[in-house]
Amino acid sequence: MSTEKIHTPPSGKSIQQYIDETPVWSDGTSLKGTPMTAMQWRIWSLAVAGKFFEGLVIFMTGIALPLIVRDFTLQAAQKGVVTAVALFGILIGATMLGGLSDIFGRKRMFIAEMVIFVVFLIGLTLSPSYLWMVICLFGIGLALGCDYPTAHLVISEAVPSKGRGGLVLGAFAFQAVGAIVGAGLGIIILDVYPEVDAWRWMYAAAVIPAILVIVGRFFITDSPHWLASKGRMEEAEKETRRLLKRVPQYPKEVVLNREHAHHHQKVSPAVLFNNKNRRATFLAAIPWFIQDLGTYGIGIFTPIILATTLGASRDVHSVADLAQNVMLSAKGTALLDMLLILGVLAAIFFVEGTGRIKLQIIGFIGCAVGLGLAAISLNLPDGDKTILLFAGFMLFNFMTNLGPNAQTYLLAGEVFPTSIRGYGAGFAASFAKIGAVMTAFLFPILLHTIGTQTLLIILVCTSILGAVLTWVFRVETRGSLEKIEEARVQPQV
Repeated sequence: MSTEKIHTPPSGKSIQQYIDETPVWSDGTSLKGTPMTAMQWRIWSLAVAGKFFEGLVIFMTGIALPLIVRDFTLQAAQKGVVTAVALFGILIGATMLGGLSDIFGRKRMFIAEMVIFVVFLIGLTLSPSYLWMVICLFGIGLALGCDYPTAHLVISEAVPSKGRGGLVLGAFAFQAVGAIVGAGLGIIILDVYPEVDAWRWMYAAAVIPAILVIVGRFFITDSPHWLASKGRMEEAEKETRRLLKRVPQYPKEVVLNREHAHHHQKVSPAVLFNNKNRRATFLAAIPWFIQDLGTYGIGIFTPIILATTLGASRDVHSVADLAQNVMLSAKGTALLDMLLILGVLAAIFFVEGTGRIKLQIIGFIGCAVGLGLAAISLNLPDGDKTILLFAGFMLFNFMTNLGPNAQTYLLAGEVFPTSIRGYGAGFAASFAKIGAVMTAFLFPILLHTIGTQTLLIILVCTSILGAVLTWVFRVETRGSLEKIEEARVQPQV
């Protein structure tokens, strides 16, 4: 690549123009794309960890729940609290802590969230009582809630526009990886240690990896976009140079155009609902809320639905019987979770060409079809029931990660301006988690009172509603973050 001095116009360039710039060889030949630097890959890999731990902890709860119930002798309402409290923590943390990244910076909150996660995770593994366990699960949720906007922003504000969607969704895919690893850990730990307190070892397995992630996050750049939004242009130039450090160095120097410094907006709920931001808020928050109703309900309670519907459970007369039941449902859950991976891989492949909005609508419709098949299966004989139930859940898992589960996360971190991007994305995640908390708490009760089939039919209707509202509030967010302002005013699909 060229090592000649790059002559930058006195006015300079914007941060995103530097990030998106394609290096050239000394003879003027351009590369086919903008290669990621080592720092950009480091930021991405450390952001991956947050989504991995979310999948691990949240979806592992569905596997560990029967053991927890036995360990603490829980009643139905207490079971609902166990499954819902971490999601309630995410609800609070996404806005209360995630929004702080607009004030204190992306890097500081990126580190702080993982410290909080580790502290409460250790507390969870040592929980002496039901109350202490609930407090620790809530604390874990706070940390994961902060990660929702923060992990997205540290990636999207550091990478080239052209590959941003795939990189963000690639990180998001590790939520599904975490879910599969959680199921696998549950199977292995129960096989080695078939005791009631095996659930503690399931959660403890994440402690050391999380500590290593904390250390790694100290060695990344802060977001130049955020620094510019605060008017700290010299620091933004320095961090842009660090972000784009490569051998040979390109660009040689970074001179930012002061006209591209963002104008800070006061962070408050009101700013999300003014004329400028209202449409973005509705798009980011409402479909995500609807999506979480299905994804967390089906995701957390798949082991229970499989065991109940397919009659896989044996009568529990001993701890060994209980462990065997958990292992059987965990294996079925792990198989279904593989479709989450395939779904998000498909989303990565199609997101830049097809667009966020179209994929979200297609995904919602596919979820409705999958849940419909699962509902119909309950009227069939046992053999056909098993095939159609698995087919329905497999289709649901694939389509939710192709569409709404992936795209709502992606859209929420792109559609807001930089100065309120953390707060806006955090608010959307919090609003969405109201749906997740409702589902996690009410699902055990509704499964008992109205039955699996009626519940699945209700979720079919909410999925269709999600597709409709995505179209109503549509704003396509492909391209440069600095140009999305136009898309927020004029919908482009």
